[in-house]
Amino acid sequence: MSTALNLDQSTSPIEAADPAVFAAISEEQRRQVEGLELIASENYTSEAILAAAGTVLTNKYAEGYPGRRYYGGCEHVDVIENLARDRAKELFTAEHANVQPHAGSQANMAVFMTALEPGDTFLAMDLAHGGHLTHGMRLNISGKYFNAVHYGVREDDQRIDFDQVARLAREHKPKLIIAGASAYPREIDHPKFAEIASEVGAKLMVDMAHYSGLVAARVHNNPAEVADFVTSTSHKTLRGPRSGFVLCRSEYQKDIDRNVFPGLQGGPLMHVVAAKAICFQEALQPSFRTYVEQVVANAQALAATLTAGGLKLTSGGTDNHLMLCDVTGFGFGGKVAEEALDRAGITCNKNMIPYDTRKPMDPSGVRFGSAALTTRGMKEAEMQQVGGWILDVLRNVDNEDAVARICEAIRELTADFPVPGIR
Repeated sequence: MSTALNLDQSTSPIEAADPAVFAAISEEQRRQVEGLELIASENYTSEAILAAAGTVLTNKYAEGYPGRRYYGGCEHVDVIENLARDRAKELFTAEHANVQPHAGSQANMAVFMTALEPGDTFLAMDLAHGGHLTHGMRLNISGKYFNAVHYGVREDDQRIDFDQVARLAREHKPKLIIAGASAYPREIDHPKFAEIASEVGAKLMVDMAHYSGLVAARVHNNPAEVADFVTSTSHKTLRGPRSGFVLCRSEYQKDIDRNVFPGLQGGPLMHVVAAKAICFQEALQPSFRTYVEQVVANAQALAATLTAGGLKLTSGGTDNHLMLCDVTGFGFGGKVAEEALDRAGITCNKNMIPYDTRKPMDPSGVRFGSAALTTRGMKEAEMQQVGGWILDVLRNVDNEDAVARICEAIRELTADFPVPGIR
């Protein structure tokens, strides 16, 4: 299989301008083509999205919003941004959408600036239990500028402890409650969070960055129906470019827009906004629901294979695209597991598990996700095969011959499942 860039290598303007950068891109492309991408936050875009992100729109400054720009010559990018906003609203049945945030982190910060003042209290999931850095981790701006209180999961079943959420909400009276996570394998009960927020007079924000594709396909419940604010990235399960967006009720529209620009950012990246517009259009198609249903089926097939092979999964399984696996039963932590799997061509990330007693840089677990391999066309049979290889690697972390044999088998499998946009 060819692993050349889409442009002929002999005439590539990248190669002509900077051979070192071209070489690194080529090697990364080879890695993506020949390996198994199981990082839960990664996916492959369509060729159309990839192409849009590399258009002449990267040349255009467009500070402001459609019809109210600070630069001339924005008539065409206005069309694109309006398409992106309208499609996002339709996709998630939202009252307002801001598609300018450069990333999910900026989307979250725009909500903080709208709902909170510095020093105010918010309630969110603990990073060690599956939350995100921007949900109040002490080194993140969200933890430095605001008073973060954290809830977690129950120790017995690793599900969200709603009794604790309610108790902490009543005790601390947060102005904002955040639902959503980056390493939680179960569907989140957004209406339950809305009930608790209503009881204590808090606004509700849902960070659906990881599972927004499942929401778009109506495979999971839609937080836009119950939350004041919803934030997300546009990649991961939504399968778009690396970027972010905010949905909110119309009453917060002006404040959200003002806090994205000029509050947090200058000019939007219009080539990425165009890619987001295509992403939302793709997600509105019936085929996207078929894709997402397969994502979940593949995750559950992988989870079942790993469980049968002796890995302990947080909460006992998964409802979405990801799973957390405790690898300490094999005699080592997540760092050793991640490195061994990487040598075999299986990319994942080490991850803390709830109530972990190990250090964050060598935690007890690893996190796997099914979205990227599903995009390549793999189904349950392939996921069972992948699960078998994962187990074989973990049983042979010091056997480089065994790891090399698995790596070769993986190359043979991936040759039959091309990556979109790579010829």
